[in-house]
Amino acid sequence: ASGIDIPTFTGDGPTTYMLEAGSLPGSAVGLDPGSSAADFELAAKMNPGVPVFSSETYPGWLTHWGEEWNRPDTARLLGEVKFLMDNKKSFNFYVIHGGTNFGFTAGANSGRKGYEPDVTSYDYDAPINEQGRPTEKYFALRNLIGSYLPKNEKLFKIPDTIPAISIPLIFPVRFTSIWDNLPEPVSSVTPNTFESYGQDYGFILYRTELIGHKKGRLTVTDIHDYATVFLNGEYIGHLDRREGINTIDLPESKAEVPVLEILVEAMGRINFAQHLIDRKGITERVTLNGMTLMNWEIFKLPMDWKYIYDLRSSGKTINKPGLFFKGNFSLAITGDTYFDVSNYKKGIVWVNGHNLGRFWDIGPQRRLYCPASFLRLGLNEIIILDLHMTEPKPVVATRTLE
Repeated sequence: ASGIDIPTFTGDGPTTYMLEAGSLPGSAVGLDPGSSAADFELAAKMNPGVPVFSSETYPGWLTHWGEEWNRPDTARLLGEVKFLMDNKKSFNFYVIHGGTNFGFTAGANSGRKGYEPDVTSYDYDAPINEQGRPTEKYFALRNLIGSYLPKNEKLFKIPDTIPAISIPLIFPVRFTSIWDNLPEPVSSVTPNTFESYGQDYGFILYRTELIGHKKGRLTVTDIHDYATVFLNGEYIGHLDRREGINTIDLPESKAEVPVLEILVEAMGRINFAQHLIDRKGITERVTLNGMTLMNWEIFKLPMDWKYIYDLRSSGKTINKPGLFFKGNFSLAITGDTYFDVSNYKKGIVWVNGHNLGRFWDIGPQRRLYCPASFLRLGLNEIIILDLHMTEPKPVVATRTLE
């Protein structure tokens, strides 16, 4: 009736409830993953008469901010693949080739802490890494799978590796700040989410005047996902959904009408299991000592290519965190590289206008992948937004993620 006349399959975990709820009549079953005879037997029992294969055999896994790099056991993987090959089961590696969540495209999980944002790199500990180079895991899989070829067939020649370069020390300088590049605000009685203002990624600055209580316990319900808090232009502290931190104490202010500013960063959206409706920004309200704060100015900061292109310096020296640092470097050759921003705390990097993604000193990622196509012969530019640093630090570029 729908006009679909091609083979279809569903991707389901090898559990009773996933196979019951996820499969469709007449569709093949893709197991995520299919690692054992028991997995295939369960799928065949619950969905008889259709093909079953491993649609996601995991050679690696993703990594969240604040964790160690995920490095699954290669011996376990080889055991799974040997089972699949010995039993002539079709399978697909997810992923065979690592990648990169450029810009703001990294996702998140709801996980153990309730919110676990993914790092920028999607290297995934894959057999072919983020930069496109074969790893030891790749050669182990190649040798295993190759052993099933007929004796007169040979493995293909591995292509030459993609050239990579290192770049000596780059010395960025203060360029400008978020505060020098605020757009016209939108007035709002209450603070709302990014989406309600037509914004998907980046940052929003929420600003209000404290006309009632001037100090005490500030509570943001809820913060999605990370925020820096300022009172009369002075940095007070940060809020972090990942750590469940949504309160902060505001000190007494000498100003008659103190100005409160909350700069909110949208991290990755949850893309698996529960909580898929993951609005960004301030999702409900802000209170001070239990009293709801009203009448806000909303400054939309999508940090898209146009915003970065239009950045202008006021010429003033500003020590309020939220600074952009800019550096130039010259290249006689181009190649893939990784910019090491381990001297910085938290923010975003652009190279020649290309958003390489987020960095954060909680790790584990401290180097951001930059493909050769983002670079050019001669003069190049790097811009670093750091939410906490007020002084620039040197940057280098290396050939590898670690």
